[in-house]
Amino acid sequence: MPAHDTRLPLSRRGFLLASTGAAAALALAPAPAHAGARRPFGRFGSPAARLTPQTVYVDPKGRGDHTTVKDAVTAATGSGWTLVLAPGTYRETVAVDVTRTEATWIGASEDPRDVVIVYDNAAGTPKPGGGTYGTTGSATTTVQADGFTARWITFANDWLRADHPDITGTQAVAIKVQGDRSAFHHCRFLGHQDTLYADSIALTSFARQYFSHCYAEGDVDFVFGRATAVHENCHFRTLNRTDLAAAPYGFVFAPSTAGANPRGYLVTRSRVSSEAPDAFYKLARPWVPSSDTTARPSLVVRDTWLGPGIDAAAPYTNMSDAFPWQNQRFAEYRDTGPGARIIVPENRPQLTSEQAQLATREAYLGDWRPWRETC
Repeated sequence: MPAHDTRLPLSRRGFLLASTGAAAALALAPAPAHAGARRPFGRFGSPAARLTPQTVYVDPKGRGDHTTVKDAVTAATGSGWTLVLAPGTYRETVAVDVTRTEATWIGASEDPRDVVIVYDNAAGTPKPGGGTYGTTGSATTTVQADGFTARWITFANDWLRADHPDITGTQAVAIKVQGDRSAFHHCRFLGHQDTLYADSIALTSFARQYFSHCYAEGDVDFVFGRATAVHENCHFRTLNRTDLAAAPYGFVFAPSTAGANPRGYLVTRSRVSSEAPDAFYKLARPWVPSSDTTARPSLVVRDTWLGPGIDAAAPYTNMSDAFPWQNQRFAEYRDTGPGARIIVPENRPQLTSEQAQLATREAYLGDWRPWRETC
């Protein structure tokens, strides 16, 4: 296990409270102040000193080309654009369609706590024209294009169940990623239910995604979808709940890997922590959606520290009894921590050393090597 930063990132609820001046009540450290008054774009140039003709600068205070991410994406038609985002909170929904390939978004301060893209739609939120948004429509950010890269950005959905007791569709996605070769470095994903939707554009599309040194938090299925996704050196944190009286409070992973796809989610050299009571969370449950009843969810968690919040005796459960988790592709290898104890062996399928040689980022991502990319 590599060394990890022991500071807990500012949580989604903490971010909200800090935004309203209530951070001190929870002893939350404020986001660090950066010397960005005169240089809001850091080392990444400015409109007066543009790094490349396809570099666009975004600043809510008006010092860039655009004040919103949505306007910048609209202006950046075609392939190969870079958006540099100055520190600030961007309250908006953003969509990167399939035509805007090879895009790069950079948080200029190089600290993801400084650049936050956030909105508050849930699946059950009424739409202005009638109906509700649904899970996909609730996403604050949607990325459909291939070749997308983000660095040092927080993607959040700050919709809260407690504020909307009349809404039963409580899925609230921070980001939905569908494109192939989508990479996220040092990013944060904040939400409660369905925070990080790592998916693909179609059932027959095996989108590859890579998450490096990222942080994701939530409660129910907060990392889910059918992508081939590698999470390396990441931190997953399960949240406490006051609306439930007993375990389980939720589930970290809910893959929905297509049956024809040999690889789903790989979590390696990461950690899972919790602010909830011990054993109140399951590590995963398989999602076999009604749109693809032939799905065979796939998850490998290896060389990862599992904290006491994970139910070590029964870390997996069913989403539907028609598709028991034992029939899916769940396995672990060399995990450590109190949540990784093998108490009931049949509940903790393990890879052999030979099988583990095929459970690597190289095997999952093929000829794509996003960990070699520099900024």
